[in-house]
Amino acid sequence: MKKIISLFVILLTWTPCYLLALEKNKEQTTHQEVRNFLNHIFDDNAIHVSILSHRDMISYSEQQSPRATIVACSDSRVQANAFHRSPINDLFFIRNIGNQVQTTLGSVEYGIYHLKTPVLLIIGHSQCGAVKASLGDYSKELPAIVNELDHIHLPKDIDVDSGVIENVNYQVNYALEQFKDKIDKKELVVIGAVYDFRDDFGHGHGRLILINLNGEQDPIKIKNNPYIIDLDHIAIGRKK
Repeated sequence: MKKIISLFVILLTWTPCYLLALEKNKEQTTHQEVRNFLNHIFDDNAIHVSILSHRDMISYSEQQSPRATIVACSDSRVQANAFHRSPINDLFFIRNIGNQVQTTLGSVEYGIYHLKTPVLLIIGHSQCGAVKASLGDYSKELPAIVNELDHIHLPKDIDVDSGVIENVNYQVNYALEQFKDKIDKKELVVIGAVYDFRDDFGHGHGRLILINLNGEQDPIKIKNNPYIIDLDHIAIGRKK
C-alpha cells in the first residue's frame, strides 16, 4: 500500500514537470520556426532589392495597372510564379479558401471597376481542401471557416477533382451574373482554370488548365474561341 501511495505521489509531482517541459519544448520549436521563416523571407527580400530595377519600380510606385484580376485558393501550393514569372503590377491577386468570388466580392469589384482589368481569372486546384471539406461534414469547424465553406455549392455525390471543376464553373457563373454589364460591353472576359500540381487532369504536373471561358465549358469550342486560336502551350479541359 505504501508503494502505491509513493508511486501516486511521484506521479503527482512528475506530471506537471513533464507537461511544463513539453510546453517549453513546443515554445522553443515555434520560436526557432519563426526565426527561420523571418530569416528566409528577409534574405530573399534583400536579393530582390539587389536585382530590382529601381527605374521600373518608380514607374508603378504611384499607381498600379494590372491586366488581370485573379481569384485563387489560399492553398500554399498555389503560387503566382507557377504561371507568371513577373506578376508585380500585372496581377491583382485575391486569395481565399475555395477560390470564391462571393466571399471576396469587394476585392473582385475593385479589380474590375476601379483597376479596369479586362480579365477575371478564377483558379481552382487539384485536390482542393476546401472543396473536399464542403463535400463532407464540416459543422465542427470554426464558425468563420463554416461561413466560407457554406458558400461552396456542390452536389455531395461527386469526387474531389470533379468538385474542383464544378466549383470553378460555379464561380465563373456567379461572376458572369455579377459583371454582366462589363461582359456585355466586351470590357471583361471571365476565365476558369485549374492549377494541377498532382497531374490529376492528365496534362502534366504543375499545368494550368483552362476549363471555362465566359461560361463555355466545351473544350473544342474553347479551343476555337478567337481569344485562344493560334496560342501556344494552352491545356484545355480534363483529359479522359
